[in-house]
Amino acid sequence: MFDVASDKPYSPACERNREPILALLREHFGDRRRVLEIGSGTGQHAVHVAAALPSLVWQCSDRAGNLPGIRAWLAEAALPNTPAPWVLDVRDAWPAGPFDAIYSANTLHIMSEPAVVALFAALPAVLADGGRLVIYGPFRRGGRHTSDSNAAFDAALRERDPASGVRDLEWVDGLARAAGLRLVEDRAMPANNRGLVWRRQPA
Repeated sequence: MFDVASDKPYSPACERNREPILALLREHFGDRRRVLEIGSGTGQHAVHVAAALPSLVWQCSDRAGNLPGIRAWLAEAALPNTPAPWVLDVRDAWPAGPFDAIYSANTLHIMSEPAVVALFAALPAVLADGGRLVIYGPFRRGGRHTSDSNAAFDAALRERDPASGVRDLEWVDGLARAAGLRLVEDRAMPANNRGLVWRRQPA
């Protein structure tokens, strides 16, 4: 979707959920300095959080096709703590770290399972010891959906792309633990989403 007035990409869900997400990030990123956002999408999260938390350098990243929209949001906001976005496909080479925080919203259910595996496998090389990882989005528990709306959303995703779909929280946490991360919070968020927070253990 585009904002016709500004010709920028626009996500109504981003607008609706940005305050609960910001509250979560204030708690877990308040003492952070350098954040990598994976899959920045429209760029709306970036400008909202970077404006509210000016001590953070918020580094956007996404696949090349999404960068023009992200650049439009960053240019309009003109914040000093949002450098130019990077091209990042989680299955390819990653930028040099370390980052002391990584954030991603509504991405794991869009990625294929191998891409999710690649994301977590790359974390030890880019996330500093003690660094925080925050993932926002819908998850299943024990192989079961937590709401009828999430089940319908999952079916729609898989119809469009059989490689996508709402992921099992336990499977994702297993990937995180294999990368040296420990789950420190699992917070209920709007519209049957979760805010998952991991901390990287010392090597």
